[in-house]
Amino acid sequence: MSLEQVHSQIVSCTKCSLHENRTNAVPGEGNRNAKIFFVGEAPGRNEDLTGKPFVGSAGKILTQLLEENGFSRENVFITSILKCRPPKNRNPHQNEIKACSPYLTRQINLIKPKLLVSLGQTALSFFSKNSKLSEKRGTLFDFENFKVFSTYHPAAVIYNRTLLSELKKDFKKISKLVV
Repeated sequence: MSLEQVHSQIVSCTKCSLHENRTNAVPGEGNRNAKIFFVGEAPGRNEDLTGKPFVGSAGKILTQLLEENGFSRENVFITSILKCRPPKNRNPHQNEIKACSPYLTRQINLIKPKLLVSLGQTALSFFSKNSKLSEKRGTLFDFENFKVFSTYHPAAVIYNRTLLSELKKDFKKISKLVV
């Protein structure tokens, strides 16, 4: 199966109720040979409208962090666990994660990145079930045959500006892990 086929399945998916209110599914985008694969929680309003990941305020922060460390959105892959926006940006429900996670797993296995980066607690929980972001942030751990680095979701900076310096430190570490 190709990445395009997975994305086609995502945009026509009806496995959970989130498809009923979506404007667009958000499969993810980026380089099919990406060394770094970023995973967030779920699309927000701007992502739902455009069908593209991380294009709102959090996306601007992510793009800035990438560029400050010599990367661009075009040479990484960016997606989320959920491919459709939850109502009012609520946290994903377990049945939604269960419905979407096979798509994420296929994307990871097709791209075969050198490093997976979990953005926030929900993404971390996908890769390490009972882990807390406060304990795993900034560390490297294994998930199946991949290395995972966990950090804050860029949206956290919107609500707590003091986290920006920590996120910047983490992105410097990320850039050194894929040299």
